[in-house]
Amino acid sequence: MGSKKSALGKGLGALLENAKTDITSNSNSSIQNQAGLISRINISNVTPNPFQPRIDFEKNSLIELSNSIKEHGIIQPITVRKIGKDNFQIISGERRYQASKIANINEIPCYIRIANDEEMLEMAIVENIQRKDLNSIEIGLSYQRLIEECNLTHEQLSNKVSKNRSTITNFLRLLKLPIVIQKALRDSTITMGHARALLSFNSENEILQAYNKILSENLSVRLTEKMSTIYKENKKTKKVILNRYEKRMENNISFQFKSKVKIKKKLNGSGQVLISFKNQEHLAKILDNFDQ
Repeated sequence: MGSKKSALGKGLGALLENAKTDITSNSNSSIQNQAGLISRINISNVTPNPFQPRIDFEKNSLIELSNSIKEHGIIQPITVRKIGKDNFQIISGERRYQASKIANINEIPCYIRIANDEEMLEMAIVENIQRKDLNSIEIGLSYQRLIEECNLTHEQLSNKVSKNRSTITNFLRLLKLPIVIQKALRDSTITMGHARALLSFNSENEILQAYNKILSENLSVRLTEKMSTIYKENKKTKKVILNRYEKRMENNISFQFKSKVKIKKKLNGSGQVLISFKNQEHLAKILDNFDQ
């Protein structure tokens, strides 16, 4: 298990630099002969990466890339791992692979290496989070998979992907939004700024109402944040000042229990009496007062 965690901590560049060592560790001589070289592989023998964090590929962008591949070929080889006789699985380069299929390319240039599932997951995510066109939901789902499937804490994940913990937390919080809003983020109907403001609302119903207002009134991120601020201010419980009698009772109870006592009232007349204690012994003395 220790070797897995060590491998998981490597960056994509380091893993690819060690491709020759990884490949020659396999007993298959045909793979050993390809170590350090770019091999041309029949595209029908290559399958997508099941750990690919990117779900949506923009169609027009893929067509543009396929046209470029038709004219110039694939400039940057795809990285794959061998999963069976003459069968390979993509580690990184999913978009190039999809564009090559559109371009009806029969063979694609590939780097071959050995990688376990945790390495596959990390490498796919490391490659994808560096892309500018990866949407925020895909990034959040990628982080969640690393946390759940590789048992990483937020701090460990922060170190591995070179992102602040607050940044990671913000992406993960987006996954708490209703599905319709997550889809809107994927489709670029709203931005991450809009989504973060929507997280300020408590219930799903309130979130959806605010979302519909964003759409109907074409609200900017700034106006959405202002709407969120007003909502939070309205939700705050207004402080109710105790009258003289209540304040005197607060002091009397505090004296009786020899402890700090706070009476908190709400606008509707309900409230709480809070009694503080320093330790277990102090708590026992307070409770004794109720038996007297």
